[in-house]
Amino acid sequence: MNGKRDYNAETRDAAGHKYAYGFDFDVMHPFMLRAFEPFFRQGSLLELGSYKGDFTRRFLPHFDDVTCVEASDVAAAEARKKLGDKVKIVNSLFEKAVLPKRYDNIVLTHVLEHLEDPVLVLKRVNDEWLADGGRLFLVCPNANAASRQIAVKMGLISHNTAVTPAEAEHGHRCTYTLDTLGAVAVAAGLKVVHRSGIFFKALANFQWDRLLQTDIVSKEYLEGCYKLGQDYPDLCSSIFLLCERGITQPGGGGQRST
Repeated sequence: MNGKRDYNAETRDAAGHKYAYGFDFDVMHPFMLRAFEPFFRQGSLLELGSYKGDFTRRFLPHFDDVTCVEASDVAAAEARKKLGDKVKIVNSLFEKAVLPKRYDNIVLTHVLEHLEDPVLVLKRVNDEWLADGGRLFLVCPNANAASRQIAVKMGLISHNTAVTPAEAEHGHRCTYTLDTLGAVAVAAGLKVVHRSGIFFKALANFQWDRLLQTDIVSKEYLEGCYKLGQDYPDLCSSIFLLCERGITQPGGGGQRST
């Protein structure tokens, strides 16, 4: 896209829609962490796109060495207030970030859809930042989520992979499916070793926020939606790829290992 992006503006709530909902913080964050935990490697963690640090602090019981890269200086400042010296925070674009080492775990959640050149950034993950034996935890909103498909049938969205005006205002550049997300990862040279979905979702985020303020939805129901998502990843709120380093070819290009 032409023109300089305002990453602070993209993270602000707007009329009729929020950048992040209570559903994200109270439901999706715990379930994402649960999906990640069996695959964690001992050692360091790099979070690309930490926003205000709400998800970041869920990693602190698991890792002593946590680094975050965040494009918004306002969000980075908020994260520093919340997390103090427990986390190293780098205020930079991913395309320009200079990091001192490779990391055993890299987390990229609900960020790739914001990037102008996702392959370029994932190449940096594969070629520069991911340690040998390390793992990338890549999560994006799902174009085929049941809630989104219902919105298409209602005429609210033109097609599953559309970028809505509200999403565009918050910096979204595309909407991924499992196959298109996998294609981008492979194009960057990464090796996809596991794919899944996180939380079967038939309601929009704002509807979930209203429900969560009542006693209509129990913890058991939320647990059921999480488990059902393992059976039907293509209908989940988010899609999850676990990736490892592929073979880097001479000349800097990444090539998926076999």
